[in-house]
Amino acid sequence: MRYLIAGATGQLGRALVARLGNDVVWAGGSAELDVTDADAVGRVVRGARPDVVVNASAWNDVDGAETLGAAAFAVNALGPLHLARAASDAAALVVHVSTDFVFDGAQQAPYAEHDCPRPLSVYGASKLAGEHLVIASGCPYLIVRTSALFGRGGSRAKGGSFPDRILERATALAPGEPLRVVSDQVCSPTYAPDLADAIVRLIGKGARGLYHVTNQGSCTWYAFAQEALRVARVDVPIVEARARDIASRARRPGHAILSKERFEALGLPPLRPWAEALAEYLGPAPTRH
Repeated sequence: MRYLIAGATGQLGRALVARLGNDVVWAGGSAELDVTDADAVGRVVRGARPDVVVNASAWNDVDGAETLGAAAFAVNALGPLHLARAASDAAALVVHVSTDFVFDGAQQAPYAEHDCPRPLSVYGASKLAGEHLVIASGCPYLIVRTSALFGRGGSRAKGGSFPDRILERATALAPGEPLRVVSDQVCSPTYAPDLADAIVRLIGKGARGLYHVTNQGSCTWYAFAQEALRVARVDVPIVEARARDIASRARRPGHAILSKERFEALGLPPLRPWAEALAEYLGPAPTRH
């Protein structure tokens, strides 16, 4: 099977390229392909002649999207539409990656694929619009929503993936200064290589439609940070903070846990626990503080 990977320089894109190897016939980031340019997307897809077009590109500066909404919608909504239309012309499957931020997080039970989205932020609204436009394109599609993605090549706009940002902040603290991390928002951290493998398995199963995929388990961002510090053996004080006390432009869901029942109903094995994946990502390191 021939794969085209848009957004190949990001954490998921890199993991997909590594997972698929010689099956990738074209891969590039925004420097190689501007997904907001429909003509450019069409030329690249026609030239590559893929069986599967994977959209791993995204505008994922959640706070920045609040003031740069047009740019966020161009990448997160129009970009997927252009890729889906080009995939349709090439008789290819389009795979689009979305987010738990399409939900408001008010529901305490895990969100299933059929639950009604209600994004709280411009970013979440732009990702939901991307889903709708892919579906409306008429192209065979697979949409995968995930949560709290981490891995190599995290967003430059956000300073890397969450564990990397935490470790960078921790090592920049003055002696005795505490690290403040939000403790009233819950997520399901998801390791990019594990998600990449799950996407390839879904494609192999012939899956179509919408699926939720994350690593097993959930935690607050505070607990996520605690575990990152523990694994990396960085000894700094860390204190809990409420989301309302942290300066941010965008509202974020409080409890947007995704149900993986539809994924597992295909007979696919659940992804490993998030803490196990984090340990692999960070690995052992000497004490830094």
